[in-house]
Amino acid sequence: MKSKDTAISPTRKENYQDWYLEVIKAAGLAENSPTRGSMIIKPWGYSLWENIQSVLDGFFKETGHENAYFPLLIPLRFFQKEAEHVEGFAKECAVVTHHKLEMDDAGKLVPAGPLEELYIIRPTSETIIGDAFSRWVQSYRDLPLLINQWANVMRWEMRPRLFLRTAEFLWQEGHTVHSTSAEAVEETLQMLDIYEKFAKEYLAIPVIKGQKTPDEKFPGADTTYTIEGMMQDGKALQCGTSHFLGQNFAKASEIKFITEEGREEFAWTTSWGVSTRLIGGMIMTHSDDDGLVLPPRIAPVQVVILPMYKNQDDKPRVMEYAQALLQEINSTSYFGGKIRARIDTKEMKGGDKFWNNVKKGIPVRIEIGSREMDQNVLSVGRRDLPARDRLKISKEEFIAQLPQMLEDIHQSIYGKALANLELNTKVIDSFDSFVAYFKDSENSGFASCYGSIESVDQEELQKTLKDLKVSPRCIPLATIEDKGTCIFTGKANQPRIIYARSY
Repeated sequence: MKSKDTAISPTRKENYQDWYLEVIKAAGLAENSPTRGSMIIKPWGYSLWENIQSVLDGFFKETGHENAYFPLLIPLRFFQKEAEHVEGFAKECAVVTHHKLEMDDAGKLVPAGPLEELYIIRPTSETIIGDAFSRWVQSYRDLPLLINQWANVMRWEMRPRLFLRTAEFLWQEGHTVHSTSAEAVEETLQMLDIYEKFAKEYLAIPVIKGQKTPDEKFPGADTTYTIEGMMQDGKALQCGTSHFLGQNFAKASEIKFITEEGREEFAWTTSWGVSTRLIGGMIMTHSDDDGLVLPPRIAPVQVVILPMYKNQDDKPRVMEYAQALLQEINSTSYFGGKIRARIDTKEMKGGDKFWNNVKKGIPVRIEIGSREMDQNVLSVGRRDLPARDRLKISKEEFIAQLPQMLEDIHQSIYGKALANLELNTKVIDSFDSFVAYFKDSENSGFASCYGSIESVDQEELQKTLKDLKVSPRCIPLATIEDKGTCIFTGKANQPRIIYARSY
C-alpha cells in the first residue's frame, strides 16, 4: 500500500522491515548481489563506510594501535587448535576444498585439483593472527603488541539482510597481546569506550555499554563486552564488541614471552571489532518515512545546494551564485574540519531533485533560484525537521549560523534516539510481567530485570526466551554491582540484565 504523504512506502508503522529496505534502495546505499547473501555497497553507502573508517582509524592510532593485514584463507588446522572457538563458528564457515576448475564431458565447469590442506574463508582472524603473534612476541620488550586490521569476512548467514547480516561484510578487527591480565582487561574496556564514544558522537546513537552473559560471549573468550543500541521498533542491535580472551588463544597458538625476571609465560590477548552493521544501525535509529536521515558528523555531504532555474537562460546566473556560495560553505569549519558541501547539478525537475536529496539524508538543503537571489535569501531545509519545512534566511546569516545548525541537527536526532531508548526500557520484577511485556507486542523494547547467569539454569531459561523470541543483550556496566532475585529461577544474588528482541 503506497502512503500518499511520505516518500517511502511502506511507512515504519505499516511494515518496519520493508520500510528499512526501501530506505536503503531510495538512498542508493546498497543492493543484493548475485552472490548468495552478499551485498553490493553503492558509492553513497561506501562513502559512509569510508568516513566510519577514517574516524575510527584515527581513534585507534591515537591509542597506539597499528594497521596490518592477514590472509583471507585460514588453514583448517588452525581452527582445530581452539575447540570452543571452532564450535562457535563451525556452522558459519565457508570451506575452500579445490584449487582449480576444468571442463567435464558435458562442457560444464567443475571443481578439480582437490587441496591437500583445507582452508576456511576467514569468519574472524584470531587463529591466523595468533600464529603470527607467536613469532612476533618473544620477550616482555615486545609487549604490548597493538594491531588492527581493516578487512572483509565471510559467515554463511542463513537469513541475510542488507548491512545487518550478510554472508560477506566489511569490518575492523583489533588484536592485542599483553604481559598481564590487568593490562589486557584495561585494553578491552578502553576499546569498548572508544566504540561508545564513536556511536554517540558521530552516529548519534545512544548505547548501553555492558558485559555479555556467559552463554552469549564470543567463542573462546573469557569475557565479552558490548554496546547495544535500540532501534526505532524497540529491537536491540549489537553495535560493537570487545573481548578479553584471557590466555585461551595464547595457549592454543603458543604465544609466549620471557618476563623481565627471565620466566617463560603465556601472554594475555584481546580482540574487538565493529562492521558495516553500524550503517544499518544508523539507518534504523534515525531515518523516517521520507527516507534516510544522516548524522552531520558522519554524512559524506553535510550541505547540498539545489540550483532551481526556470530555463537555460536563467541557468548561468544561478550556477555562478551557487558556486560562490559553495566556496564560502566549504571554507567554514565544523567539528574539527571543513564543512563538506556540494552542488546538485543533475538535470532534474525541481521537485524530483528536492526529494532525491531528502531521501539521501543530507543534513542541510539549500534551494536557490532567481527569486531567492533577488531577495538575497536562501531557502533552507533541515533533514531532522519535516521535509517540506523551509527557513528563509540571508546568505550572511546562514554562513554564520551553519556550524551551530549542524550541531543542532546532531543533538536533535541523538535526543530523539535517547528518548526512544528511555521510553521503551522497562524495569520488570516478575516472570509474569516479563512474559506479558513481550507477548503484548512484537516490538516491545528492552526489559531490565534480574536474571540467572549460572550454567545449570540455562537450558530451561533458553527455552523460555526462545518461545518469546527474546535474548539477553548484556549486563549493563552502569549497574553491574546491582544484584537481586532472578525472576526466572528465584535464585538470589543475580545481576540485572537487559533482555530484548534483536537483529
